[in-house]
Amino acid sequence: MAPAAAFFDLDKTIIAKSSTLAFSKPFQAGGLISRRAMLRSTYAQFVYLVGGADHDQMEKLRQFMSQLVAGWDVATVREIVADTLHNVVDPIVYDEAVGLIAEHSLAGRDVIIVSASGSEVVEPIGELLGADHVIASRLEVVDGHYTGEIDYYAYAEEKARAIRDLAARDGYDLAQCYGYSDSVTDVPMLEAVGFPHAVNPDKELRRHAAAAGWPVLVFDKPVALRSRVPLPPAGPTLAALAVGGAVAVGGVLWASARRRRAV
Repeated sequence: MAPAAAFFDLDKTIIAKSSTLAFSKPFQAGGLISRRAMLRSTYAQFVYLVGGADHDQMEKLRQFMSQLVAGWDVATVREIVADTLHNVVDPIVYDEAVGLIAEHSLAGRDVIIVSASGSEVVEPIGELLGADHVIASRLEVVDGHYTGEIDYYAYAEEKARAIRDLAARDGYDLAQCYGYSDSVTDVPMLEAVGFPHAVNPDKELRRHAAAAGWPVLVFDKPVALRSRVPLPPAGPTLAALAVGGAVAVGGVLWASARRRRAV
């Protein structure tokens, strides 16, 4: 049988916030952004969460982030993300998403995160979650600094194209693959797989999912996983911790799956 995979959007699907904007405070503490810019990013986060992520909103967010990072030192960004990753990401990961990631891993499917956020943020989060691959946007870099331009934008139809290219390279049978996203902008990605799911969908995606007969999932339990399963110094992935917790504690994984509500 051809291998299969589960493709996850990141923001508001696996984690409860915009992954990039979630690092605003660490970036400010590291001297990369001013207090005013940090407040602007907080407002952008609020608008993103409340208003959804339609094409206009995503374009505004893209422009804002491109302007914000222009001139930043790449090495400094990577260092800040690495140093603050657990503190920033751990508390905002959906418990239901981690359980679902672990279920797919146990079933032998690769887990792939597909995000419009920058690779400097998405790749460490993917490693933390135990993802097998990451598809993310790439910012242009000249002399070790971001120019404010985007080399590759993993967004909308481009996500679907990237998934098809990865499937052709690694032999995935897309008809047996799963997809998860919260945004109507990811309809092309969801249509590329055999088992699409809408997660915390915006209004337009909810309407599309109802028309197409796609399952709608509600994730509403951001959780600090280290409070549930202690995090050893070696730092195993969150997905591995979810699996280990299920074995050691007795059914944590399946309890998490039961808490995921289908609408």
